[in-house]
Amino acid sequence: MIIITGGAGFIGSNILAQLTEEGRSELVVCDWLETGDKWRNIAASNVEDVIAPEGLFAFLDRHAQQIDAVIHMGAISSTTEPDVDLIVRSNIRLTNDLWDWCASTGTRLIYASSAATYGDGDQGFADDQSMEGLARLAPLNAYGWSKHVVDRRIARRLSQGGAKPPQWAGLKFFNVYGPNEYHKGGQKSVVAHIHPDARTGGPVRLFKSHNPQYEDGGQLRDFVYVKDCARVVSWLLETPSVNGLFNLGTGEARSFKDLAHAAFAALNRQPNINYVDTPEQIRDKYQYFTQAEMAKLRAAGYEAPFTSLEDGVADYVRTYLEADNPYR
Repeated sequence: MIIITGGAGFIGSNILAQLTEEGRSELVVCDWLETGDKWRNIAASNVEDVIAPEGLFAFLDRHAQQIDAVIHMGAISSTTEPDVDLIVRSNIRLTNDLWDWCASTGTRLIYASSAATYGDGDQGFADDQSMEGLARLAPLNAYGWSKHVVDRRIARRLSQGGAKPPQWAGLKFFNVYGPNEYHKGGQKSVVAHIHPDARTGGPVRLFKSHNPQYEDGGQLRDFVYVKDCARVVSWLLETPSVNGLFNLGTGEARSFKDLAHAAFAALNRQPNINYVDTPEQIRDKYQYFTQAEMAKLRAAGYEAPFTSLEDGVADYVRTYLEADNPYR
């Protein structure tokens, strides 16, 4: 049995779909489905059970002997969430408790960290899991800080020889895009945001640059297709000897202009872009460059290629956003 927290969310539901496509069963989703269409994210997948987060540990204790792994994707993922106490409860407390439970029961744990832990990127983007390396990072928002707290706690536990799961992996996701993100509102990827305008020929809106080193639309991100993220998780499940904190991007920074051009190309449209001022409330914390260093994951044995921006956007647009049923 595999438990996927946040299993009806964006990345979690794609992991569920990937494992379903591979023929796995006994997949348990831990999530709130609420009143919208979030349930559609998991409608086509193998789902053994759906449990609410408040019932998670009772379920884990009841089925401890059957559970092979916990894939912990559940979190408050908004980088602008103002309720820090909510972030602490959902992102720090829950992950710490799951680490302790998995360590005490001998259950494997894969959890979501974030590239937001790197802050403004001044310290680079190396997935150094040492206490010293992590201490140098300075996240810019409460979401990134909450993920960083967990990474640093794990580093301390390991340095002190504390109990740990038989396999553990933290994944620092970079800019993920792809199907099943439709419930995320303002936190959806740029591809999803611009698609409705791009399909009619535009214009689509991108942020102006307020940094003289970058042209408008030239701000750079490591955009990674969610299907690649799910494949990495599946590989980790198949490779129990691999442990550690790993970046999950492509290793190649691309511009928002490139992203928009790829969306127009997928729709057989000519690019039509308007540039608007970056909102003042986020302007001083805006990142102009992110790029995952991927050598550590490659050295651990992951050999599959990552989908190019053009191919990933084309698949997302044509297979999902333009389809009657956009869910994976």
